Amino acid sequence: MLWPYVTPGIPDDLFERLPGIPMSKREVRLLLISHLRLQADSVVWDIGAGTGTIAVETGLLCPKGRIIAVERDEEVASLIRRNCDRFELNNVEVIEGSAPECLENLPQPPHRVCIEGGRPIKAILQEVWRYLQPHGRVVATASNLENLYALSEGFAELQVRNIEVVQSAVNRLETRGLSQTFAAVNPIFILSGEKLD
Repeated sequence: MLWPYVTPGIPDDLFERLPGIPMSKREVRLLLISHLRLQADSVVWDIGAGTGTIAVETGLLCPKGRIIAVERDEEVASLIRRNCDRFELNNVEVIEGSAPECLENLPQPPHRVCIEGGRPIKAILQEVWRYLQPHGRVVATASNLENLYALSEGFAELQVRNIEVVQSAVNRLETRGLSQTFAAVNPIFILSGEKLD
């Protein structure tokens, strides 16, 4: 088994990648997953699934659950499927489609939703909210000021409850030449909150 642990935080290099396709770094994934507050049987929508790291991690953490990874690019969707195969997951379904338009056709309403980037992020948030089950949680990331503003505005308009906002500031030790130095992982905002009814 590629990752025989119950602990989340799979090293980045265990995932297959494609050039130019974004991947949530391990430390950011750990923060993001902690805000999802998963249960063993959670139904999770991963919108803008990219490399599939969140789908894989949540699939392992929710063995009785169902993970629905949404990705608009066919080649990237295939990458997610390959990464799920690498980790021997059978509870992740990859849907090829563009959010928010494809969300009405997803097979099961979610308990938890992860939105990573994507445009238009506010419209995606608003559409997700329609399907999110009562007491469900949404977690969204913003790597630029425009998305941070759009998400903040969307959270306010939807009356999201128990909102938390965290900005990651992670540095990793790297070897450069003969020296070891710390290199920053791109900072990102993580916004989370609940739908009470």
